[in-house]
Amino acid sequence: MEIEFVGAAQTVTGSMHLVRTPHALLLLDCGLFQGRRQESAERNRHLPLPVKDIDAVILSHAHIDHSGALPLLVKQGYDGPIYSTHATRDLCAAMLMDAASIQESDARYLNKQIERGHLDSDRVEALYTEADAVAALERFVTLPYHRTFEVAPGVRVTFFDAGHVLGSAITALDIDEGAKARRLVFTGDLGRNHMPILRDPEVVPGAEILISESTYGDRLHDPISKMDDDLAETIKRTFARGGKVIIPAFALERAQEVVFALKALRRSGSLPPIPVFIDSPLTAKVTEVFKMHPECFDEEARAMVRAQDPPFEFDGLRYIADVEASRALAQRPDPAVIISASGMCEAGRVLHHLRTTISDEKNTVVIVGFQAQHTLGRRLVERRPKVRIFGVERDRRAEVVVLNGFSAHADRDDLRRYATACREQGSLKAVALVHGELKAQSSLRDVLLEDGAPRVIIPSPGDRLTV
Repeated sequence: MEIEFVGAAQTVTGSMHLVRTPHALLLLDCGLFQGRRQESAERNRHLPLPVKDIDAVILSHAHIDHSGALPLLVKQGYDGPIYSTHATRDLCAAMLMDAASIQESDARYLNKQIERGHLDSDRVEALYTEADAVAALERFVTLPYHRTFEVAPGVRVTFFDAGHVLGSAITALDIDEGAKARRLVFTGDLGRNHMPILRDPEVVPGAEILISESTYGDRLHDPISKMDDDLAETIKRTFARGGKVIIPAFALERAQEVVFALKALRRSGSLPPIPVFIDSPLTAKVTEVFKMHPECFDEEARAMVRAQDPPFEFDGLRYIADVEASRALAQRPDPAVIISASGMCEAGRVLHHLRTTISDEKNTVVIVGFQAQHTLGRRLVERRPKVRIFGVERDRRAEVVVLNGFSAHADRDDLRRYATACREQGSLKAVALVHGELKAQSSLRDVLLEDGAPRVIIPSPGDRLTV
């Protein structure tokens, strides 16, 4: 067996890992690379994969950096199955169509700016269309948690709950090698324990090889109670200035977590009388998918459903779908909390809200998720005095608040505990750290070796591990 680390190697985007077995070639995840616009477009258009040789794709979850290149894969000739959980497929139906729509819309907008002489650039072409997204969705085959299926000759897959986002899966691959079966475990993105809405991640027994994410491998998250308090204080402070709070949030999970927290704060009387808007049609669609899958909820969220107390609704919350209503909201002068996508500020309606608020010091931008290098979100986290939005450089006078406590990713200690549990419940021979920047991975490698891990590697793009 050989594992080739194609994407999300020493970076957090573009998750892709090839597994070559004596029987089949498998692809774990097929995500979009996110970063500098030109570099991202180039890397995403030319997938570094033997597309027509792949026998099956196994998808950990629906986030675009894990699923977003599936339409490109199919467009370039892949005609095999795409295995996922039921909830992941339902989320991808919304998210891949939305990604295609945004790409087509942004391409039209930028091309108009180029034609008018406002931008000095070549014409832009969307990576894929809605028709390409539909073609990818037709390849999906859904599997429940804990039920083992043969996905290729001599290769069986079992999904376990990753606790990261709705439907997220830790993948256990059992691969026959003669009379022996070897177990490879891929965490995808690993969730945190005791987070609201979803269940905790499950430990998979019997792992020989562990491919583990490492996004926050060098830091610890604040307690969940502190993130709610910090969010309330930030909103109060901005409301007192008469400003807006802009929260760029991934439509899947992060937006729902923020809404869940705001509902609790509103109920406890911790929020000022400020309206809350979800300006993201995708978030509204994803929230509807959440309602379809209470089997993924933890006991607290299921109890709210049973009590007919919707987890993602409260007085003063309004979902915005109409484009004209979104434009009016962007021009609205009154204080408001606006949650909008995309989470890394690289596309979508949040750019329009940032364009109208970023240069006014009474406003606040709240960052609630990891921001990859070379994204607008990362530049905001770095609090740069000037940022470029829609190709125009603007002064950044708005306050920037970073609340990493909302992260749905495991932190250093969570990752450490998970690797230790896998070692204690199996015959772990090696750990490969992916989906992280090198600083975080190096820190995590050191603590895993201290804990007794037999071997820990940090693969570069294109590296191969022979088992």
